[in-house]
Amino acid sequence: MLSSLGIALLGALWAAALSTFGDWVWARYIPQHRAVYGLAHGTLLFLGIGLFLGIVRRRPLRGALLGAAVGFGAAAGFYALAPLVGYAAMFVLWMALWAALAIADARGLVAADAPLRPALARGGLAAVASGLAFYAISGIWTAHRAGGPDYPYNFLCWTIAFLPGFLALLFRR
Repeated sequence: MLSSLGIALLGALWAAALSTFGDWVWARYIPQHRAVYGLAHGTLLFLGIGLFLGIVRRRPLRGALLGAAVGFGAAAGFYALAPLVGYAAMFVLWMALWAALAIADARGLVAADAPLRPALARGGLAAVASGLAFYAISGIWTAHRAGGPDYPYNFLCWTIAFLPGFLALLFRR
């Protein structure tokens, strides 16, 4: 049986694989950025992340649905906020989605009457730590090498970006 640290690492690797696949789809098949693609991307990516959390909590369908809702909400929030603050909205919404995932995990997957304070603490920790990691790797969209994205590098960067969030949500002493 995996420790909570191992499960968090597995979650980060799963999310990194999904995100790297998403990077490939964007680079290969999406010639222009449109909101509908971003909404679909956020929904599908976090459906997969929610599915992982749901499997961990033995509620995979509920996890997938909650993850999809969080992903769609974060993507919609980005498109609402971006005209006002530009791409900085991406960092704000990345942090907000980790807080939302923590609440969805605690109240939607663990127990409906789970105390809100620990969920908010985990969500805040996930938001800040993962937000800093996300900011640190954000050059993967702007500093492309000649010939396009470097997918092994993207996978590593995504793992780094997701790991703090999964640790905050899943690590138990």
